[in-house]
Amino acid sequence: MRERVKVIWPLKFVASVSDENESVVELMLEQWQSMTGMAAMFIGTIAIGLFIQPLYDVPEARAFGEEGTTKSGFILFELVMIGIFTFLIIWLARKGFGTLIKGFVMLALWFSLFYAVQPFTLLILWLAGLASANSVGLSTLIISTGAMYVLHKHPEWWVVNSVGIMVGAGVIVMIGISFVPTLVIMFMILAAVYDYWAVHKSKHMLELADTMIGLKLPVLLVSPKEKGYSFLQQEGDIMREAAGMPPPPAGVMDAEFPSGKKKGRDALFMGLGDVIFPGMLVISAVSFLPEWGPEVWSVFGNFHLAQLVVAVGTLIGGLAGYVVLMGFVAQGKPQPGLPLLNGGAILGYLISGIYAFGFSELFQSITFL
Repeated sequence: MRERVKVIWPLKFVASVSDENESVVELMLEQWQSMTGMAAMFIGTIAIGLFIQPLYDVPEARAFGEEGTTKSGFILFELVMIGIFTFLIIWLARKGFGTLIKGFVMLALWFSLFYAVQPFTLLILWLAGLASANSVGLSTLIISTGAMYVLHKHPEWWVVNSVGIMVGAGVIVMIGISFVPTLVIMFMILAAVYDYWAVHKSKHMLELADTMIGLKLPVLLVSPKEKGYSFLQQEGDIMREAAGMPPPPAGVMDAEFPSGKKKGRDALFMGLGDVIFPGMLVISAVSFLPEWGPEVWSVFGNFHLAQLVVAVGTLIGGLAGYVVLMGFVAQGKPQPGLPLLNGGAILGYLISGIYAFGFSELFQSITFL
């Protein structure tokens, strides 16, 4: 059977299959390896974020301070910044400023990577009896900078995935510890609506996806479908092609999208946004829900059992949304990812939260400013 499967950055999937008579289960079984690999990266990214969360769960680490955790104006600010960033990247890509885009994004990714790597550096140096503020800071700087250099020189899929998982974990923690679950859920709903519009209406996310794939940046995760797949040979206009859109104008991003490269039918792509949004609700749950139940030991600080129950329930809900999403992918139905992934995570939060705390404890009082 001839088939083509695409997963679109940051929050969307496009697929087409030639045999409409096959069941959804049969179609998914044909792609089970890549789908399972992607699910493992989804779980792994959130698990790493959960592991390092206690180290950063302090007022000084919150993006807008302790007072900003309940202010919805900051969530709206974050959403506006996402929109501005998206359109800025697209505008620069159309003008042919691929190098500028890559430099700007790499700097932002380096910061998130530093944030995620630092706890592991601290743990290793502490076990070796060498931990100090200077040694941890210098070691983390070397590791994170070295990782970005390898990514720049050899952006193969396993390098992109390794950096992407750690970057995703860092972003999940940074946002999750900064906002109470009520605001995170608001953010997730607004982002899901934006995602749907950006895929089905304006379709500008397809262009952004092609830009990021062409630049080989770890703002997505790559799950090969076949042995021998090389992300280095991945062309950057596959998303527009999958959606039936025209190619970019002549001369735009030619340096990043050379002709003759593979069209990319051998891998599944998932944007980090698909992991970050469900993941930040997991982190927010353990950061702000009441400290009920016995303590559960963790290397960097203990959780309370009720908090952990909701965190795991939220993750399971996100995975349920992922399974449904893969069903659409297998059937060849274009589908933005966040409505299902965020919807599943929120539902998991509600079900597990009602079980562990009761409904009244799940939503916090918020203000605009």
